[in-house]
Amino acid sequence: QVQLVESGGGLVQTGGSLRLSCAGSGRTFGTCAMGWFRQAPGKERELVATISWSTGSTYYADSVKGRFTASRDNAKTTLYLQMNSLKSEDTAVYYCAARRPATTAYEYWGQGTQVTVSS
Repeated sequence: QVQLVESGGGLVQTGGSLRLSCAGSGRTFGTCAMGWFRQAPGKERELVATISWSTGSTYYADSVKGRFTASRDNAKTTLYLQMNSLKSEDTAVYYCAARRPATTAYEYWGQGTQVTVSS
């Protein structure tokens, strides 16, 4: 079992920055692939970024590439999403999620944290 807790959301003006954190725990947490998702009102949930615990390699959706950076701490207990140059269309509830090795579905989800970008 894996537990995930996000924090760091809030209200920010256009062009501002926020850093989201995702604290993870659980016996198999360190083996999971990690992802950040978001869901805006009336829209489907979308994948924002992924990061590999083992290699640190990352993937970003085109909509956030160059503005968002996913990272993890060396102890592999916390995942981060640094969000810069925020736009109003970044407003959403952001979730971190974990996927067990050799699986395709993200099985574990945090409770979500609200990010609101005002113009």
